[in-house]
Amino acid sequence: MSAPTDPTTRPQDGSATVVDPEPLLHLRQVSTDIALRRGTVHALDDVSLEIRPGQTLGIVGESGSGKTMTALSVMGLLPPGGEVVGGQILFEGRDLRALPPDEVRRIRGVRMGMVFQDPLTSLNPTMRIGTQVAEPLRVHQGVGKAQARERAVEMLRRVGMPRPDRIVDNYPHELSGGMRQRVAIAMALICSPRLLIADEPTTALDVTTQRQILELIDDLREEFGMAVILVTHDLGVIAGRADRVAVMYAGRVVENAATGELFRSPRHRYTEALLEALPESAMRHTDTHEPLYSIPGLPPDLSRPLTGCRFAPRCRFASADCRTTEVTLSTDAHQHACLHPAAPTTVTPVAAPVVRAVAVPAAAAGESEPAEEPILAVRELVKNFEATTGGLLRRVTGQVSAVAGVSFEVRAGETFGLVGESGCGKSTVGRLVVGLEQPSGGQIVLDGTDTATLDRRERRRMHRQIQLMFQDSYAAMNPRMRVDAILTEPLEIQQVGDGPARRARIATLLDQVGLSRRVLERYPHEFSGGQLQRIGLARSLALRPRLIVGDEPVSALDVSIQAQVLNLMRELQRELGLAYVFISHNLSVVDYMADRIGVMYLGKLVEVGPAHDVVRAARHPYTQALIDAVPTATPDRAVPRDSITIRGELPSALNPPTGCRFRTRCPLAEPICETEPPLAGDVHQVACHFPLRPESARVATGAKVVG
Repeated sequence: MSAPTDPTTRPQDGSATVVDPEPLLHLRQVSTDIALRRGTVHALDDVSLEIRPGQTLGIVGESGSGKTMTALSVMGLLPPGGEVVGGQILFEGRDLRALPPDEVRRIRGVRMGMVFQDPLTSLNPTMRIGTQVAEPLRVHQGVGKAQARERAVEMLRRVGMPRPDRIVDNYPHELSGGMRQRVAIAMALICSPRLLIADEPTTALDVTTQRQILELIDDLREEFGMAVILVTHDLGVIAGRADRVAVMYAGRVVENAATGELFRSPRHRYTEALLEALPESAMRHTDTHEPLYSIPGLPPDLSRPLTGCRFAPRCRFASADCRTTEVTLSTDAHQHACLHPAAPTTVTPVAAPVVRAVAVPAAAAGESEPAEEPILAVRELVKNFEATTGGLLRRVTGQVSAVAGVSFEVRAGETFGLVGESGCGKSTVGRLVVGLEQPSGGQIVLDGTDTATLDRRERRRMHRQIQLMFQDSYAAMNPRMRVDAILTEPLEIQQVGDGPARRARIATLLDQVGLSRRVLERYPHEFSGGQLQRIGLARSLALRPRLIVGDEPVSALDVSIQAQVLNLMRELQRELGLAYVFISHNLSVVDYMADRIGVMYLGKLVEVGPAHDVVRAARHPYTQALIDAVPTATPDRAVPRDSITIRGELPSALNPPTGCRFRTRCPLAEPICETEPPLAGDVHQVACHFPLRPESARVATGAKVVG
């Protein structure tokens, strides 16, 4: 069943924008199968959607829900064994399934464009950027090489690429993640398509780059008058960008409504559960860090026959009828396929209050740190990497200032959150703390001992006290080792216990992370992302450490799986007295997990303080810019007038700016910022000559509002 006809969309400012009443793309009861050796996966089942020119349709759901498969079915780019086995895919009134392959290929290259999730893997590493961006013009429109290059430069300029005339001669590996994503968008738009499909375009990007990319897609949609399908598991991205939202589960659309209506009053219990699993939902009315709602179980196996509501086995409201009755989408404007839907409401959820700030001269804080001795004390930590020329005659050309004078402390049972853009140095700090890199200067004091003074044997024994939880657990595990060997390895290296004692320890670890003993006989590729992260956490706990450094441990997970892992980490922290250094670019997650937060920019900590104060009353302009860039699941939230937006790419750490390193992107910068490095304060430290103050200080100080 298709979405109800809606000839207008309503942007965030409330004004009505008239769009074409006829759908540009109309999916009618589309079904897609993937043939595998073990059987056939029914990836899509009776999917109906439509989108008009100028609209943005958001498609959300967990991994395996069918959202990417819907996009690939439209584009005709299904994996081997994939086939659209039923329904119609009408584009500009023509059924793509009925057209010859050559005609579909021309439409896909010119009239439709797609931005893939990982631009590094979707770009050819052996081809220069200009050649790749210009390739669709040469293949589909027969444009000459010189003219194609000229148009490629112009398109890169239109997507906000700095120095496009030089970038065209670079290779993909020479660009940052945000720049590669701009290249992917330029490739998709070079032939001026009418439909752009963006599949998780911002998943691996930090919040400021994410905001830039999403604003770019919005601007280009208006400029070209095209339709956009935005595929993502990030509900905050959808809330701020889409006109309509389709929620998918197990290959079907279970809810389809206007964005504001769906977020204010979700009807399907799956949509409701996804929203409740968000960290900001748990902290909306309290700062007590209540456990996140976690959807139990896993999505169904789509290679097996399914009856009734596919979400019923995981639904807390399911009845016997739900497990036997086939439920189809309702026919009203707010479509849903649920026998026991949530009651409609006209009350708009109240988001957590956002405390704004104004610029005033710096003032020293008068509070003092707690007296308890820290487990970890990082003092004036420095890490420089040599920059060298390639080739046989390797020559040092300079130093990359990755970490420059970073200091912080972590106490027992405490979580210290470390946030910042990609390239700010936060992961390097994590690697230095656990001993995977050697510092160029400063101290890393663990339980009163400076780890830099330890010999090799003593440093290895130090690893009993501190462990690292990796971002990509699969890449961090040997694919040829079974789970029992993976978990036993740390115990063997540290010579802890004999065989029976190690097996007992592994059994305890599995109980602690909520996994069955049966996983011990399996290999890493046989697990989901959430299960792998639990195994990674179990390995980190094997030696009973006092401190765990988590480097983006939940950034690649769906919101429901993310909630399970975060709840588990907090529960184990309470039970075992663990301390965490939690590294992430997701401020919502860090706000939920951390007791104290440090904000990094280009190798330096620019703000450190209690989590509540840093997030709700930020004092550094960079921190406030990060907060303003965070997408939230509140589509009606107005953008504050004094919102701080930072533009451009992070400066090179090979030649960082003098004075305040943030000054080249700061809207408050003055001449003093160029010459004098700012100093931090005490408890709520801020390294800024013109720090921000809570909104309540506006009247008292009469200071100028940032705008």
